[in-house]
Amino acid sequence: MNSADSAAVVVGVDGSEPSLRAVRLAAVEAVRRHRPLRVVHGFIWPLLHVPVAPGPDAPPGAGLRQRATELVARAVAEAEATTPGLPTSGEIIDGEAAAVLVGESPTAALVVLGDRGLGGFSALVVGSVAVQVSAYADCPVLVARGTQRPDGPVVVGIDGSPASLLAADFAAETAVTRGVPLRAVHAYRHPGSSGPGDMQPLVYDEAQLHGEQEKLLTGWLDELPARHPGLRLTCRATRERAGAALAEASRDAQLLVVGGQGRGEVTGLLLGSVSQSVLHHARCPVAVVRGPR
Repeated sequence: MNSADSAAVVVGVDGSEPSLRAVRLAAVEAVRRHRPLRVVHGFIWPLLHVPVAPGPDAPPGAGLRQRATELVARAVAEAEATTPGLPTSGEIIDGEAAAVLVGESPTAALVVLGDRGLGGFSALVVGSVAVQVSAYADCPVLVARGTQRPDGPVVVGIDGSPASLLAADFAAETAVTRGVPLRAVHAYRHPGSSGPGDMQPLVYDEAQLHGEQEKLLTGWLDELPARHPGLRLTCRATRERAGAALAEASRDAQLLVVGGQGRGEVTGLLLGSVSQSVLHHARCPVAVVRGPR
């Protein structure tokens, strides 16, 4: 995450209601982080060689550029109404939505998106924008979806990978800032092999396996409370698919945090089944945290 005091929370908008929900979430997050808010619209039409100025006989206020200006102004007004006094700016940037937001990320504290939208943000969850921004952004990415639950815990998915441990630190800092507990969830399926070519055991002790996985989980996070004083941490290991476990854990959560890469059930998070499952089925906003490339 960019640690400069001037780093803003950046929110991508396209004029849709989901993007306005993202604006409201981003505004609250900016206040929590003591950051300014930057509203950005990726204006793709010049790249497609589409005329953006109004025609000679068009009424006042016509033209694609003017419409983009108006939707950014509406989004800025929405942010100012949500969090009065928050320093907020808006900008139209020529380019495809994902490229624009990734370009913003090196100097951003956080990038926020709606879970679906119009134009450059259409089909955000199942399409390329969320995947590209989450895969390549140089800061955490927050997807606004589900229900806002101010009293719910922050939930983080853990598999022991460096990416999931970065996500745990982000989640812990967020939980302490918001004054809520952090719930760490580790999903496992079956015993792993001990080396290349090894067969997985056909018979194993389920209770022993569960205990081993819980021990792994607590070991991965044993230093987290010391790094985040005041943290209230609970750990849960569960034998099921990671996507299903995290979606279930999100039912009463206010935020679900996942790492940008992982192993085991979380391998290929950005492009595989876990990310798709979480972004489709999580009942709360989802933050994707990845380390430096």
